[in-house]
Amino acid sequence: MFNFLSGAVDPAAGGTMTPTIIMIVGMIAVFYFMIIRPENKRKKEAENLRSSIKVGDEITTIGGITGKVVNVKEDRFVIETGADQVRIELMKWALSTNDSAAAAAKEEAAKKAEEKAKAKAAKKAKNADK
Repeated sequence: MFNFLSGAVDPAAGGTMTPTIIMIVGMIAVFYFMIIRPENKRKKEAENLRSSIKVGDEITTIGGITGKVVNVKEDRFVIETGADQVRIELMKWALSTNDSAAAAAKEEAAKKAEEKAKAKAAKKAKNADK
C-alpha cells in the first residue's frame, strides 16, 4: 500500500525522507486551513452571538422556536412566544440566530451602500462639471 514511499525512505536506494516530510507538513497545513481554522471561527462567532443577546431581541432556537427575549441570565434566557405570551426558559447553547441583530446588520449595510453610491454620484457630478 505504501510502496510509493519505500523508494524515498530506503537509504540503500539513495532516497531521503525530505519529500515525505514535505508531504506530511503540506497535509497538516491543508487540514488546518480547510478544517480547523474555519471551525474555530464558527465557534467564536457562535459564542459572540450567545453572549450578545439582550432583552427585546427576536431570536430563533436550534429547534425552530422563535420568540422575543424577556430575560437573560448567565447561561440561560427566557423567551416569550405566541399571542398568548407563553414563556420558555432555554439554555444559551440552544440559540441559533438573533433575528434582530441580523436585521440591524442588514439595514446598516444597506445604509453604507447608499452612502457610498451617493458619494460616487457626487464625485461623478463634480468631475462632469470640470
